[in-house]
Amino acid sequence: MINRRQVLDFRVRAQQLDRAAGTLADTAVLDLGVQDTGPDGAAWALAVRGVDPAALSDHDTVMLWTVRGAPHLYRRADVGRIAAAVEPFSDADAGKRIYDASKPLKAAGIANLAALDEVAARMREIVSKPTVKGDVSGTLAKAMPEPYLRFCRACDTTHLYEMPFRLAALRAGLELQPGTSPPVLQRIAGFRKAAAPGERFDVVRAYLRLLGPATPKHVAAYLDAPVKDVQAHWPDDVVEVTVDGEKRSLLAADEQALASAGTDATRLLGPFDLFLQAKDRSTLVADEARAKQLWPTLGRPGAVLSGGELVGVWRPRKSGKKFTVAVEPWGRMTAATRTAVGEQAERLAAYRQVALTGVEFAS
Repeated sequence: MINRRQVLDFRVRAQQLDRAAGTLADTAVLDLGVQDTGPDGAAWALAVRGVDPAALSDHDTVMLWTVRGAPHLYRRADVGRIAAAVEPFSDADAGKRIYDASKPLKAAGIANLAALDEVAARMREIVSKPTVKGDVSGTLAKAMPEPYLRFCRACDTTHLYEMPFRLAALRAGLELQPGTSPPVLQRIAGFRKAAAPGERFDVVRAYLRLLGPATPKHVAAYLDAPVKDVQAHWPDDVVEVTVDGEKRSLLAADEQALASAGTDATRLLGPFDLFLQAKDRSTLVADEARAKQLWPTLGRPGAVLSGGELVGVWRPRKSGKKFTVAVEPWGRMTAATRTAVGEQAERLAAYRQVALTGVEFAS
């Protein structure tokens, strides 16, 4: 029987949240991808894992639309294997990942994977030089037939469904220019998709390695894939463990690490940090009220990680030249933990290139 604290400690160590320094080459989360959403996105996620944000460069990293259509950061050297790793497992999987765009395609007799390939081919033609997303979308809307298009009330225009657009971009060999809003797409120099991702970049194995122990349902929810497709790609070299009464799988090579000692690291995790992306949310946060606070529909806060547990939430506050970090602890927070949170807030301010005015702890 494995308890939730052992699971959290395992993930802290697997994701290297307890280390002081590291490099892009040895940062494990880059094998699965680091989501870049909000000001405290991918670069901050790497910073809390010991990577110097100043060391990041477009030469070494690449931003791609991948899992769930979200922008994720990877090592540029891995892009071919990443392209192979994040492909849908089947046509049914592709249909699930593109959501409501699948229905008109099916009605028109167009397979989901074939549709993604067609969109990718057109996108590749359009993006011969860095191009703003809106211009790519507008040109696509003129080039693609009706089953690929929808009327968008917000834009008051007809354009391609959003998820096929995003998921076809990497198939087209396109990356996102970092820091651009609206996004700018450009060709990946020398892009060539690998025939297979290899064990290291296999998304099911990577999830188990970084967010295990887990079930096929957890992995499927993370990928937006059908459970049966994930089950068909389930590794053979796993061991079964029981976490609070639920049977889960762990890579056999990680069994000893699951039983290792805990950690005392304190970190301010960004709202979309991989640690918070695990699909067994009740394992991360057992209290329902706290879970709702951490994962609201809109406007997620960051999470305070200390000693292997999530112990509160935080939000940045900026007013003029003042930058503060507002922390709401979940229960009593020791003086030592408050000091550690203050040190991490200083680190966040330095990352944002502002001076920290103070840390405000809610009573």
